[in-house]
Amino acid sequence: MDIDDLLAEVAIDSTPRETRDLQELTRCWVAERVAPEILQWPGETMDRVLERVRRQIELVEDQTGNMDPKTNFKLIVIQTELERFKFLVRSFLRARLKKIDTHPLHILNQHNASLASPRPLLSPSEHQYLTSHQALLSSHYSASFLSQFPASLQRLDDTTGGISMVDKPDEDRAVFVRCLRDVGEVWVEGTDRRFEMKRGDVWVVRWSAVRGWVGSGDCELI
Repeated sequence: MDIDDLLAEVAIDSTPRETRDLQELTRCWVAERVAPEILQWPGETMDRVLERVRRQIELVEDQTGNMDPKTNFKLIVIQTELERFKFLVRSFLRARLKKIDTHPLHILNQHNASLASPRPLLSPSEHQYLTSHQALLSSHYSASFLSQFPASLQRLDDTTGGISMVDKPDEDRAVFVRCLRDVGEVWVEGTDRRFEMKRGDVWVVRWSAVRGWVGSGDCELI
């Protein structure tokens, strides 16, 4: 650990929890909007943020109607900060729901595979939405045209013949990534391209090449 790492730890420890949560929520929001595929649900951060939003809403409701000018000014500041949190949360969730609507079967398979880990891919509400949405789509497709096909051709997740019916996101899409730690040599699959990623570097690279580093926290999307 070098002096920069020690200074970074001191800075983090001295930063209030609410400020760190806002910074983490902003990073999650940026990453979710940039990444081609859905990222892991930040459960702990979202729990703290949503609880803080709930408390702030209750405070605003309790203090509304107070004629004290100091209280009114404080409420304006609280409401402004509250709206910033609510915007980030709404935009973050919309970005995730858009991906769920676009690649439901692929994300469902990924979520089921992540259930054995401490942090599943989707939140319980997202998983409920995905299963309900997919059930409605399957019922609609079956009533519209699938029921007229042979039984062997009615599956929406068929992979026979070497062709998968499950749509996947473009894992080779280019993304901007910043290195938070020295990563070392990175190899882009399918090419002879190799490069060194060091702390502070910013690269434009295929998502598939840096997905693991982003997941481990060594890199962040920008």
